[in-house]
Amino acid sequence: MNERIPLSWKRLPLSALSQRIRRRNTIGNKNVLTISAIHGLVNQRSFFNKIVASKDLSNYFLLNKGEFAYNKSYSTGYPVGVVRKLDRYDTGVLSPLYICFGMSSRNVDTNYAQYFFDSQSFIDEINDIAKEGARNHGLLNVGVEDFFNLSFILPPLPEQKKIATILSSVDEVIEKTRAQIEKLKDLKTGMMQELLTKGIGHTEFKDSLVGRIPVEWQHYSIGELSSFVTSGSRGWAQFYAAEGPIFIRIGNLTRQHINLKFDDVVHVNPPNSAEGRRTKVQPDDLLISITADLGIIGVINSSIDQAYVNQHISLVRLEKPEISRWLGHYLAFENTQKQFIANNDSGAKAGLNLNAIRNTIVSLPPPKERDTIVSILDGIDSTIEVQQSKLNHVCHLKKSLMQDLLTGKVRVNVNQEEAATA
Repeated sequence: MNERIPLSWKRLPLSALSQRIRRRNTIGNKNVLTISAIHGLVNQRSFFNKIVASKDLSNYFLLNKGEFAYNKSYSTGYPVGVVRKLDRYDTGVLSPLYICFGMSSRNVDTNYAQYFFDSQSFIDEINDIAKEGARNHGLLNVGVEDFFNLSFILPPLPEQKKIATILSSVDEVIEKTRAQIEKLKDLKTGMMQELLTKGIGHTEFKDSLVGRIPVEWQHYSIGELSSFVTSGSRGWAQFYAAEGPIFIRIGNLTRQHINLKFDDVVHVNPPNSAEGRRTKVQPDDLLISITADLGIIGVINSSIDQAYVNQHISLVRLEKPEISRWLGHYLAFENTQKQFIANNDSGAKAGLNLNAIRNTIVSLPPPKERDTIVSILDGIDSTIEVQQSKLNHVCHLKKSLMQDLLTGKVRVNVNQEEAATA
């Protein structure tokens, strides 16, 4: 059912306000575009680091700045695809698999339209017509006629402009926060490269199995530093429960940091058996993903009361728990990850066996230097998490604002200046 809208607003089919674009690339334009849910219409080479288009671009649609395209394939967070406006370039070309169009009515502000195409109202309508079972080239089977019959909510033009201004000010905060996070990630990468290979204040270095390291450092295999290395086993689905200990899966590990994340949790009622005891974690255990996305690292902290690992995760119990966070950062380091890739079992499924983990080589500084480096890297991770939390909050705020403003539930004052603040 369509939501109620103010009396001065209109609900019209998209076809009444727009015109489909079938303009072919007869001018030889080579700016091949793709649709990114976050970045909009972007050059393919910039986005993929390669061109994935056909060699012959003459059949591609030619888009001008301010025109739109609908990508009928799944994007993260957008299961029924996205509509995006060309803002970055004056022109560009798109595969004929996209539905391209321009707003033909002078009563439509294109910036407002871009926000409306991201609204829950519009997404719900696409979801109603999308046939997920029938796909062509991995695309949802959304017919062109059905697409242009979708409803477009049209406030008076001054309200459209005001709504777009408010939401764009929120977008500015989002983009600034994303930029800060990316800078922090770059800083962390640089710090890891420096601190995990050269340490702090060293002038003398030596060759080792992991390359040049300070002379005071030593190198060891994981097997030499651990009391045991194991992994979970299959068959735990029968122990799933509504509450109780956490069942740690690969989704609880992240490459963003070495702490576990619990936004998606499965609980278990574990068996009182040797298997249950073997796969139960304790503080300072190292966790390593051994299937699918190999080598994601997690370190168990003291806040985790009871938890068990599944068959896709290796559990490493260290002889000296105080080195766990150093090893966590070191194993997550790009240079060490290359060892996981080199030791990847060949075959139908990617996988690390436990011997490959035991044979992975790491370096170890003296305790004081080790703890200083860990503190620096943990500090950067904490700052990134704070910024990420802020980003999540602002994105949630934007979603709520869009729901209120784009349906007229909350009306804007067209004579009042409004802006979001960082």
